[in-house]
Amino acid sequence: MTKQQYEKWSAPFRRNEKALKGFTYLNRGMTALVFAAYPLLLFYLFLTGSKKWFLCVLIPAVSFVLVSLFRRWYSAGRPYELLDITPLIPKDTVGKSFPSRHVFSVFIIGMTFFYVNPIVGLAVFFIGILTAFVRVIGGVHFPKDVAAGAALGVLFGLAYYIL
Repeated sequence: MTKQQYEKWSAPFRRNEKALKGFTYLNRGMTALVFAAYPLLLFYLFLTGSKKWFLCVLIPAVSFVLVSLFRRWYSAGRPYELLDITPLIPKDTVGKSFPSRHVFSVFIIGMTFFYVNPIVGLAVFFIGILTAFVRVIGGVHFPKDVAAGAALGVLFGLAYYIL
């Protein structure tokens, strides 16, 4: 992504205050929805005595820690650091852009839901795709960051839930 591409992609939101407000609500709302739904899933599995409960806690937790450690070690720069842009999503974190942990988290949670209920899992994947677009248009991640986050979320899920 170049500065010119970012400016083109984010321009509709910069020109329209209502669109920017909607974009901000979408970013926060999707994050809140997924991160509220996950503990509810765990609570449901626990209450019903499901044997899936332990894996549904362990796999996202371990994979989240591994992705976080890799991000800290690799410490790729963010678009607002490297392209001299003002992001739509206010953020001042230095580095730790690759892979996107927001997108990774939505996709590993999507895989967790898919393991329990494929239809709900697919809905979470849709939210993950929207989250990926929002994080790029918001100027806090490059496309490769969100693509890697999504791929890692799916791969961790496949490796542990499906295989």
